[in-house]
Amino acid sequence: MSRNVIIVVVLAVAVLATGGALLVANHNSNKDSSSTSMNGMNMGTQKNSGNSNGGSTATATNSVTIQGFAFSPADVTVKKGTTVTWTNQDSATHTVTETDGKTGPDSGDLANGKSYSFTYDTVGTFKYHCAIHPSMTGTVTVTE
Repeated sequence: MSRNVIIVVVLAVAVLATGGALLVANHNSNKDSSSTSMNGMNMGTQKNSGNSNGGSTATATNSVTIQGFAFSPADVTVKKGTTVTWTNQDSATHTVTETDGKTGPDSGDLANGKSYSFTYDTVGTFKYHCAIHPSMTGTVTVTE
């Protein structure tokens, strides 16, 4: 098991054990242009899309795993100012791309083991998808 996978698993357990209160940092020492660490996070301001993913239950977390051609959890709820980090655990390359054409996450290509972080500065519901595999979708709900 690679060092990055071990770190992600340990941090995921820590987040679950603390009820999501622990801020997870990206400790990826193999940074390249397709990976943005917590130190280089996008600090963009979001616009409210006004859409919700009806029927599904959102999870309070700031860490999303990309695995099995899906975002897990697909729906997350965070407080305003929280940084969400997506980590690709698939062998395929994926993206984290805002859906509505507004300011939002735009990771570029994320190879296996790479992470991307984005800070949500505005309350609202924000949808995203994988630009390579459009059936992969997710939602971030931001509260006060």
